[in-house]
Amino acid sequence: MKQSYYLYKSGRIQRKDNTLEIVYKDNTKRSIPIERIDDIYVMTEFDFNTSLIAYLSQFGINVHFFNYYGFYTGTYYPKESLVSGKLLIKQVENYTNKEKRLYIAKAFIEAASYNIYRNLTYYNNRGKNLEEYMKEIEFLRTQIKLCKDVLELMGIEGNIRKIYYTAWNLIINQDLAFEKRVKNPPDNAVNSLISYVNTIIYTRVLSEIYKTQLNPTISYLHEPSERRFSLCLDIAEIFKPIIGDRLIFSMLNKKQITENDFEKGLNFLYLKENARKDITKEMDLKLQTTIKHKTLGREVSYEYLMRLEIYKLIKYLLEDKPYEGFKMWW
Repeated sequence: MKQSYYLYKSGRIQRKDNTLEIVYKDNTKRSIPIERIDDIYVMTEFDFNTSLIAYLSQFGINVHFFNYYGFYTGTYYPKESLVSGKLLIKQVENYTNKEKRLYIAKAFIEAASYNIYRNLTYYNNRGKNLEEYMKEIEFLRTQIKLCKDVLELMGIEGNIRKIYYTAWNLIINQDLAFEKRVKNPPDNAVNSLISYVNTIIYTRVLSEIYKTQLNPTISYLHEPSERRFSLCLDIAEIFKPIIGDRLIFSMLNKKQITENDFEKGLNFLYLKENARKDITKEMDLKLQTTIKHKTLGREVSYEYLMRLEIYKLIKYLLEDKPYEGFKMWW
């Protein structure tokens, strides 16, 4: 089975027959068969050469880069092997048509906000008094269908998340100050944790999109940009509450992550390396966990749910089949 590989120790990567040989600076080595690699996360300084990049491209392997502080810096996205002019035209048509774009954007926020509400319901049923937050979000969710443009929709989404993040202080069983979401740069432990986990989800969605004919730069909720794969941001909205937020709550409440796992650098906090390793390990376990799919009637992994979501969007774009974002039922 293919999987993601995380590189935390400095060194170099080279090709050796049909494997990647990782040579660390302490001269220890690790060999990985190329067919086992889904994508690679470079979390520190590593040396590559052009022949290696060409080899990775041959197998469609994305390489995601992070800096010293654990912040995402970019992705090497190989030349697409799966292309469809017809699908590309449909993607563009659904972006340029305001009604069609709004339809897809509403579907993303409808699903994301529902999954947020389900998180609050889950913890409310476990002794946290979250009914006030649930009522406010429930009301805001009724306003989604009334939005007349994407800007208004994003305003509703922003208000939902503001209320949701306020409730985190009751959900988290640690005394970690968290007043509001701050991204660039994150200004406290919880914001640093959210940024790191959300980035992992974003890059996983990108890797799943690469396995299809969708163009990751044409989006519907977030504005397309020259410097990011904005469709990944759209789809990630659905899965951040399901995978990312649940993971954060679990690790904080089990004391797997505490304030001792953060260091202050300049005007922001960042996760120590050991904490980042623990998070990515738990994330991989979560993504490989399976659930019984209501429609397919079989067990599928959380990671595969992402690809199924992409297929659903493709079906809507090509066949005009109604699109509804994934909503958790557990």
